[in-house]
Amino acid sequence: MVYKINNLQEYQREYAASVENPEAFWAKQAERFQWKKKWDCVLDWNFSEPDVKWFFGGKLNITENCLDRHLLNKGDKIAFYWEPNDSAEARRSITYRELHTEVCKFSNVLKSLGVKKGERICIYMPMIPEVVVAVLACARVGAIHSVVFAGFSASSLSDRINDAKADLVITSDGSFRGNKTIAIKDIVDEALENSPGVKNVVVYKRTSQPVTMKPGRDLWWNELIEKASPEHEAEPVESEDPLFILYTSGSTGKPKGVVHTTAGYMVFAEYSFTNVFQCNEDSIYWSTADIGWITGHSYIVYGPLLAGVTSVLFEGIPTYPNPGRFWDVVDKYRVTHFYTAPTAIRALMACGLEYVTPYKLDSLQVLGSVGEPINEEAWHWYDDHVGKNKCPIVDTWWQTETGGILISPLAGITKTKPSYATLPLPGVQPVIVDSEGNELKGNNVEGNLCIKFPWPSIIRTTYGDHERCRQTYFSTYKNLYFTGDGCRRDEDGYYRILGRVDDVINVSGHRMGTAEVENAINEDETVIESAVVGFPHDIKGQGIYAFVICEDPELDHETVRQSVLATVTRIIGPIAKPDKIQVVRGLPKTRSGKIMRRILRKVAEGDVSNLGDISTLLDPGVVEEIKKGALVPLKG
Repeated sequence: MVYKINNLQEYQREYAASVENPEAFWAKQAERFQWKKKWDCVLDWNFSEPDVKWFFGGKLNITENCLDRHLLNKGDKIAFYWEPNDSAEARRSITYRELHTEVCKFSNVLKSLGVKKGERICIYMPMIPEVVVAVLACARVGAIHSVVFAGFSASSLSDRINDAKADLVITSDGSFRGNKTIAIKDIVDEALENSPGVKNVVVYKRTSQPVTMKPGRDLWWNELIEKASPEHEAEPVESEDPLFILYTSGSTGKPKGVVHTTAGYMVFAEYSFTNVFQCNEDSIYWSTADIGWITGHSYIVYGPLLAGVTSVLFEGIPTYPNPGRFWDVVDKYRVTHFYTAPTAIRALMACGLEYVTPYKLDSLQVLGSVGEPINEEAWHWYDDHVGKNKCPIVDTWWQTETGGILISPLAGITKTKPSYATLPLPGVQPVIVDSEGNELKGNNVEGNLCIKFPWPSIIRTTYGDHERCRQTYFSTYKNLYFTGDGCRRDEDGYYRILGRVDDVINVSGHRMGTAEVENAINEDETVIESAVVGFPHDIKGQGIYAFVICEDPELDHETVRQSVLATVTRIIGPIAKPDKIQVVRGLPKTRSGKIMRRILRKVAEGDVSNLGDISTLLDPGVVEEIKKGALVPLKG
């Protein structure tokens, strides 16, 4: 296991060492892994092309470090407890040895289908143990996996298959989500009408619903794996060989295929997991993310397995069969480390404490937050009612492009502060710059967050379009990786993420993050959740448009507006008062819980004629309601 920091003094020493001699620092971390061949050069980099190489010349296979190296001492340890969508269905558990066997067998399946090193494989599956097997088997044979969240539409899936030039898709017949049965294979079939390059589809039988199997193309997982050998020698890959492509939404609408390579990603995934969460040998860790997102890659699959930890894998949703499901699972498995999104926390807050108080939650030791800045009200609710004021909250900041957590408290070590990501991990060198790229030194500064030195899991390219990578992340400020986020560093040197820079509103020359305004609005007793965007304002340059969801849907909208204005004035000041407030039933969210702000911006700007593709939204009907509501004159 990687070196674990135990106290604040050690963190300070480790951080200083990582900045003074980054190559020596990361070489020390990398030496703890199994290598087929040690590297020739720890780091070679520039941010102008960009071109970053970590542990160049080394050879390895990440699955040997996730599985094989644990077999002697941890072979019988549970790698995953699987909790199905329906709590009445039989649960499963899989040990490290059993997972190793299944990965080897499916690796042989892939080889029998002619898969070669470097080929791209698309995975579109529900949250079942087989999705982990599929991911690791791709890595074991040297193929590049591209996991697509199994809530995306056929069109979105096809776009990703085509961009990655994948010729194999791994999927299931269907999936269970809450009280719904979803026809996953039908979505794949529709996608493949526009993806003629796919030669084979491997289908895992999950729901046993009727599906159409195309002869010569479609194959049953269950039949293939029965014939497969449990012995498989992992394929050596170069340190900088791509491990996976993960698509993230781009500002132009075309998804970006973020590429992460093998060795650097591996080293940082374990280092960040071990130090942020501070798991021990007997920890039971649970991230509620989907494997289709970067959190699922780094902190469900790779990080925990590299560290030899036991995890919970959850197929369901937080409100099925009732909003106490998360807490039931925590008690059932005696979860010690719980990692979820502010969106989920706020949704469960709105359901009331009657779904929390029946559960003990006494096994919990560490809570985590991921995906967006967590507002103070949600932070305190999480702390008070889930953590019982005894669990440190690691409010983690990172991105698909960073591969791992860059700024976060270390559990039980860093003093936390609500809504602050606090301090950078060792090896991470953040800087805050103004709009001209000048570094703002010292504390009590606010500007754009950049990173001035590469960490091992930094994005290497966008698949098939390196210029897009350069333009997006490395062209804004010379010799800096631009995160796209606004940031404040306070008097303690703590970092607070203010949201995307394009979500920072400039009102009469005053810059304020949408997250900051939302945080204030959410403090209002009439509001469950809000989303804020800017819109053109004749006098101020930009005005503030707030979409709010009320706790009581029957409450008079004018009463809500006046209450929100008073709350924002009280918490931030009159400058932050929304110019327009629209009360809505819901917000346009993707199935992962991310608010699609481009839709809200268009509504705020009065451009509702073409809102683009809304097929990936959890509830597309919300958009029509928002459009109609926007046609009614709004008051500030």
